[in-house]
Amino acid sequence: MLWILGIGVLILVWGIAIYNGLIQLRIRSEGAWSDISVQLKRRCDLIPNLVETVKGYAAHEQKVFLEVTKARSQAMQASHPKEKEAAENFLSGALKSLFAVAENYPQLRANENFQGLQKSLAEIEEAIQNARRYYNAVVRDYNTKLGVLPDSLIAQFGGFKSKEFFQLEAEEGKAPKVSFS
Repeated sequence: MLWILGIGVLILVWGIAIYNGLIQLRIRSEGAWSDISVQLKRRCDLIPNLVETVKGYAAHEQKVFLEVTKARSQAMQASHPKEKEAAENFLSGALKSLFAVAENYPQLRANENFQGLQKSLAEIEEAIQNARRYYNAVVRDYNTKLGVLPDSLIAQFGGFKSKEFFQLEAEEGKAPKVSFS
């Protein structure tokens, strides 16, 4: 009789350990998503400075400036991973247009402020890429745990739901390329 109670306690401890592991992964994925949001906000905060710097040299390129502003606004309003994906893809395309305009103005390319902003943007793009990679790794681990037995049984009981990966289209996943030659 005592051994049945012992087995019951072991099963309970085992179930609690699985549940706690799922909670830890869910919290890590939420923290990783927060890291992505912070980096995307840094990029959105930098964009107005870039636009204003380019505007000073290329005032007649109004369409590009409006497109970048609209893309930035959409990126800041998106909250769900799928919404963020679409908004960030649009923003990346708009930034490419902005840098294409900048390439037509040698004085702008030589401007120290513009070069500093470009360097900051490149650093932020790298940080975004790292944050996305970490988020997707945590989501992969979390979703895997939700799908394997016996963890999936505890996950169903606990109401755990799978999370979406944060992906960009293959072409849009690259940082805007700027040439100074």
